Amino acid sequence: MTLRRVPNWLVLLMPAIFVIAAVVLVPLLFSLYSSFTPYKLTRPSSLWRWIGTLNYQKILSDWHFWTAFGRTVLFLTIVLNVELIMGLGIALVINRITWGQRAIRTIIMFPMMFSPILVGFQFKFIFNDNIGLVNNTLQSLGVSDAAWPWLVDAKLAMFSIMFAEIWMSTSVFAILILAGLYAIPRDPLEAAEVDGCTAWQKFRHITLPFLMPFIFIAMTIRSLDVARAYDIVQIMTGGGPARRTEILWTMMSRTGYVDARMGLANAMGYVSILLSIVFTIYFFKKLSAARNELGMGG
Repeated sequence: MTLRRVPNWLVLLMPAIFVIAAVVLVPLLFSLYSSFTPYKLTRPSSLWRWIGTLNYQKILSDWHFWTAFGRTVLFLTIVLNVELIMGLGIALVINRITWGQRAIRTIIMFPMMFSPILVGFQFKFIFNDNIGLVNNTLQSLGVSDAAWPWLVDAKLAMFSIMFAEIWMSTSVFAILILAGLYAIPRDPLEAAEVDGCTAWQKFRHITLPFLMPFIFIAMTIRSLDVARAYDIVQIMTGGGPARRTEILWTMMSRTGYVDARMGLANAMGYVSILLSIVFTIYFFKKLSAARNELGMGG
């Protein structure tokens, strides 16, 4: 008997399969295994000690973890809604501009081209207590006599982080919604004008329903990004003050690399994945429903 010849397409895919297995599959399986061990970076031998679901039990009873979990959900909810409202407004304004529209579209994409680390350092300087642009501006205008502790006060620090995240990623919503505005058929809008509909009625009953699939696509993309937010938070506050801005991924980083409890950190990671899955499923169902309402379902 002779071995059947390996298909050419499989031969071509083998390098990609090996690379994906090396950089994705193997680390994924390793982190999953280590989440069932008391693995510490300072004690490599602890990797081979099996403790079952003990790490997950610790997480479920850890008040600090659930506080960070709730803060992450709050952070995600506020950021997504503000980005949606601002992105929708920007897209509607750009859609009405008749001159220089290409240049404006290019300009609004600039923030999303910056690295989150660079954005974090940028806003850490802007909100600095002593030399920050915000405090200097407020004091120059006479709005405030003293410097505001933007990155020290818990509430102001969370606001500063949200502001940086919104500044960086609102353009994602604006670009996708703008694409939806370009794709809207003209016939329904012209018919509505003939029937005497107001601008609000046309937006509410024609434009917005047609934009909903694009909005939910943007929501899905951004929910995955925000749920994994780390860079900006770590650079601007490091989770402080006193863990008041700590979210899931900064907590995992501290647990794994500062406390060296990598097994527990990996367990936190797999629990945190549930947050991304829940939001993804929710927005995907909304997307499917919106597509079905427009007769686009298949």
